[in-house]
Amino acid sequence: MREPDPRRGGLSRRGLLVAGGVASAGAATALGAESLRRGTAAPPPDPPVPAAHGGRTEPFHGARQAGVGTVPQAFASFVALDLRPGAGPEAVRRLLRVLSADAADLARGTAPVGDQEPWLAEHPARLSVTFGFGPRLLGLLAPDRVPPWLRPLPAFSIDRLEERWSGGDLLLQLCADDRLALSHAQRVLLKGARSSATVRWVQDGFRHTVGAVPEGTTMRNLFGQVDGTADARPGSEEFERVVYGGADTAPWIEDGTALVVRRIRMDLDAWDEVDTPAREDAVGRRLADGAPLTGTAEHDEPDLAATSPLGFPVIAPYAHVRRARPADPVERIHRRVYNYDLPGAGGAGDAGMIFASYQADPDRQFVPIQRRLDELDMLNAWTTPVGSAVFAVPPGCAEDGFVGDVLLRA
Repeated sequence: MREPDPRRGGLSRRGLLVAGGVASAGAATALGAESLRRGTAAPPPDPPVPAAHGGRTEPFHGARQAGVGTVPQAFASFVALDLRPGAGPEAVRRLLRVLSADAADLARGTAPVGDQEPWLAEHPARLSVTFGFGPRLLGLLAPDRVPPWLRPLPAFSIDRLEERWSGGDLLLQLCADDRLALSHAQRVLLKGARSSATVRWVQDGFRHTVGAVPEGTTMRNLFGQVDGTADARPGSEEFERVVYGGADTAPWIEDGTALVVRRIRMDLDAWDEVDTPAREDAVGRRLADGAPLTGTAEHDEPDLAATSPLGFPVIAPYAHVRRARPADPVERIHRRVYNYDLPGAGGAGDAGMIFASYQADPDRQFVPIQRRLDELDMLNAWTTPVGSAVFAVPPGCAEDGFVGDVLLRA
């Protein structure tokens, strides 16, 4: 039986808005007629949004949460919340119930209860909302289900972590192909969370917009390099093993996974001073097409044993491709990376990437890769991690439930 929505008693704000809209319809008509009498016709309405763009939807309900294996949308907003002091298990359940109901409405293009701009919800543009639980929230909701990896990552020598970009009790990963739809969804969800939680940080990111590049093109980061060529692809057996666990990486819960969010600042000015051959030497791939220095196409397998006529490795020992490549097949991740670029005074902005990594077990999959990069990766000369957080991503939910309710079952 579906639990009652605590916001749906009596006359809702939405009901008042609808009633007010009906009452004002005649006034709007009169204003339009007055415009015509004055010789200034009211402007025509905006053309309808093509179904292929704003009208497309991603299902919220299901065994797994959307936003993990979903084809990445053009825009993302990662929002970390902290529970208010004194919040207990019932407050957590109520918060998740409200946010799940609102997220489901927004994903299908329906204005949630209390949405004061309901017309902004009509074109969701493939909006997805993914919930991630931090140690405190999961400890309140289901203390016996907290996985051992749900804690801050080990300290790395390259890290310069800032509190304002790290940690959090609850993560909302919002993604959409339209920036307005994303902004509206974020505002609605934050209003729903206001009584139980406060915003810890918000990180906005972007990729290519719809139609800017052919579908299926690997994204590029702000260094201009193709980013994610060797990623585990949704729908493949490898993706299932990497993200949702296999014999070597048992999941913490069926259809659940883990999310690592790292904010990586990129020194674009210093990168500008490096010529293309030196950049490609640092990366281990050609920047123009993403092909490894030993190949001719992006998805060619790098030949790490290849040497030059002088006997030097074609792909240098410090090249990012070599350092990120695992010797153990368990050490794989699914990247869902977004760029960020914040303007600053005098042109000195803050730019980089929001590195979102999904895997079944960060200790066995993410940490070994990061340790190799920490020890020797030429890209470290131009990149600095300034934020870090780890979240447990629970399974999805049915239409009569909420994200996290499976943790409460026996």
